[in-house]
Amino acid sequence: MNTTVTTTSLAPLLERFFTQRLMQQRQVSPHTISSYRDTFRLLLAFAQQQLHAQPARLTFDQLDAPLIVAFLDHLEKHRGLSVRSRNLRLTAIHSFFRYAAFEAPTHAAQIQRALAIPNKRYTRTLPRFLTRPEVEALLAAPDQRTWFGRRDHAFLLVAVQTGLRLSEMTGLTREDVTLDTGAHVRVIGKGRKERCTPLAKPTVAVLKAWLAEPPRGDGRVLFPNARGTRLSPDGVHYLLVRHCRTAARVCPSLKDKRVTLHVLRHTMALDLLQAGVDRSVIAL
Repeated sequence: MNTTVTTTSLAPLLERFFTQRLMQQRQVSPHTISSYRDTFRLLLAFAQQQLHAQPARLTFDQLDAPLIVAFLDHLEKHRGLSVRSRNLRLTAIHSFFRYAAFEAPTHAAQIQRALAIPNKRYTRTLPRFLTRPEVEALLAAPDQRTWFGRRDHAFLLVAVQTGLRLSEMTGLTREDVTLDTGAHVRVIGKGRKERCTPLAKPTVAVLKAWLAEPPRGDGRVLFPNARGTRLSPDGVHYLLVRHCRTAARVCPSLKDKRVTLHVLRHTMALDLLQAGVDRSVIAL
């Protein structure tokens, strides 16, 4: 235990939380690292706005329970986060404060108050999914005369057919895809478990055409942005909103649906159930 970390500087403590606790000790997945990083990026930006202090100059003392609660409320009211997403942000913050309890014991009272912030209760809704006409309209929405349209069509087709999670889709590389005999896509999912998902012939044909496109960036990312790097969660959100708006012109029922990759994942699962696949082999 490092009992010398009684200085109130926040940045070094936060850096050790990521490098020592998350990466070295717990060896969490890249998805968890990315999610926690986004949480603290948003939190530090909020703290900077509220306290008028640069993130590098923030002290641990300033990261108190009232500020954290105000931050969580801000995410809900002004950024449109669901209660479930709000609770996930709080989970990341709690994890940091549990680490801080060992690294900065002189702040025990402050840490206890932060850890006492409860998750917000919410009513769980039934899983949402798309009908077959809605799926077809969504897949037809991208303008395939453009590079972005061809990328988006391939992205949506793979997402609908495989049911991959957001982090799995954005993390796909060209090396993860096999298009010969036994065509499949390989991903490292939750718990660092590797799994291979078969690809249907129409998806294989679209991916072969997509892989023949001139690569961007270093050429590794399967579905890159304009710079050749991975699509961000915001980029995927924009992609879905834009094409759902287009698809709704021919399939009006889409106007009332908020389409996410999780919705496409449930759509895939429902298709498998209707095709007679045993429920026990469909992991949601």
